[in-house]
Amino acid sequence: MTIQLTAFRWVPPFAQGYVRDLRIRWALEEAGLPYEVVLVDADALASDRHRQWQPFGQVPAYRDGEVEMFESGAIVLHIAAKSEALSPRDPAGAARVATWVLAALNSIEPHAQNLIELDDSGEAWAADRRPQVQAKLDRRLEALGAWLGEKDYLEGDAFTAGDLMMTAVLRELVDGGALEPFPKLDAYRVRCEARPAFARAMAGQMAAFRENAPG
Repeated sequence: MTIQLTAFRWVPPFAQGYVRDLRIRWALEEAGLPYEVVLVDADALASDRHRQWQPFGQVPAYRDGEVEMFESGAIVLHIAAKSEALSPRDPAGAARVATWVLAALNSIEPHAQNLIELDDSGEAWAADRRPQVQAKLDRRLEALGAWLGEKDYLEGDAFTAGDLMMTAVLRELVDGGALEPFPKLDAYRVRCEARPAFARAMAGQMAAFRENAPG
């Protein structure tokens, strides 16, 4: 069967370009694998049928005739195992790619989301809490920047699924300015986003939102 993944039919403008099916679209575009998108809305997400596919009523969910999966990191790793465009075939190289995918999701993203949610909270106490949250994120970004150094990508000259996932996390920090103190990381993000596969993935997500905009 053709690979299927779920995506929202429409989301408000502030979320457009950031819904996590973008990560799966990007991986599939890099791998050159054909796929179709199953557009869903709130009613579909709440249905028993969808909950059998994605227990938490979220997107993306994925199926390819062999597996049914959810969680973007797991799906990207599954796709990477199918394609040398995203991961080396040798066990050591594949292990490094998996490590960076998980590092993006576990070592960077929670701190990034903490800061984003704090800034979006509108609560009076947020201003007092923000320096601590910012400091924790900055320490992680400093360590990531030190590792990247002068390399084009996390493991050298070759783009992998680890770079894909790390970029997906870093780009969420752009609007709030949290990446500005780290120009090398920002340049790395821009380099990864300049890939044609990313442009195709973004165009696909945004086309659905335009076609299904309310009113």
